[in-house]
Amino acid sequence: MPCSLTVRAETFPIRGTFRISRGAKTEAHVVVAEVTTEEVTGRGECVPYARYGETVAGVMAALEALAPAVAAGLTRADLQSRLPPGAARNALDCALWDLEAKRTGVPAWRLAGLTAAPVPLATAYTLSVDTPENMGAAARAAAHCPFLKLKLTGEGDLERVAAVRESAPRSRLMVDANEGWTLDQLGRYAPALAGLGVELLEQPLPAGRDADLAGYACPIPLGADELVHGLDSLDALIGRYQVANIKLDKTGGLTEALALKAACEAAGLRVMVGCMVATSLSMAPAHLLAQGAAFVDLDGPLLLARDRMPGMRYDDTIAAPPPPALWG
Repeated sequence: MPCSLTVRAETFPIRGTFRISRGAKTEAHVVVAEVTTEEVTGRGECVPYARYGETVAGVMAALEALAPAVAAGLTRADLQSRLPPGAARNALDCALWDLEAKRTGVPAWRLAGLTAAPVPLATAYTLSVDTPENMGAAARAAAHCPFLKLKLTGEGDLERVAAVRESAPRSRLMVDANEGWTLDQLGRYAPALAGLGVELLEQPLPAGRDADLAGYACPIPLGADELVHGLDSLDALIGRYQVANIKLDKTGGLTEALALKAACEAAGLRVMVGCMVATSLSMAPAHLLAQGAAFVDLDGPLLLARDRMPGMRYDDTIAAPPPPALWG
């Protein structure tokens, strides 16, 4: 069936400023891939990430170069060898999933082999790194959220977490250092964080230093994030982490993400499904992946000043399955 590929960049304002250990931003820059037949259009969205050498222009160029292959009938299986794991492949892979669901009338969850339709999921809500006082105030405003995720950065992090715990005493907590700690800081902070009730410590060390975690008995489960990309990431996780944070922009789409999730669980790792700051179009396929995951962090649209329409429905931090008009 003849297909055409359209690629475009879009920008969505963030509510306030989103800060992690590597920097801050006020806008989410996404790339949308659309694959169109005479009857239907499948869509996918990605977030080019500078941490992995990606740019909006580079991702768009990589996708546009595949337009002839898409027109010739490129399949999801073909795509896995045409692009490496990353944002560009994610947008096109998810567009092809959406196209197949709309063309066949079979929902994406059935195409993925799930045994039941997706159910609403409780997502963590992310607090940007800031001063202890400001993070405490942010936590007070979000104290109704069952699960808070705190972005951390290094020195002063114990004070930040303590301020959040005081302001949101009933919320479950996970923390994410985004590679911002040293091994010494990990050794000093982890016991205190356990005492504050933190349930997950995500990517404390730079991904290139993950070998330093071998044999380290952390009092909190350790989650890998920046280290996790495609299936070839799995071996580096074993014996160092207990949780793998799978993001579609790193796996290069839902196809490899589903395979990686199954491989992680078979290896005894719990799975977290995370996201970049993006719209509901990015969250929709990730919501399917997150069914049955141990941790869910799909709050991207909640951090935006506006989402795309139609979008996913959030009841506070309970994300409903995406409507078919959006994806899948």
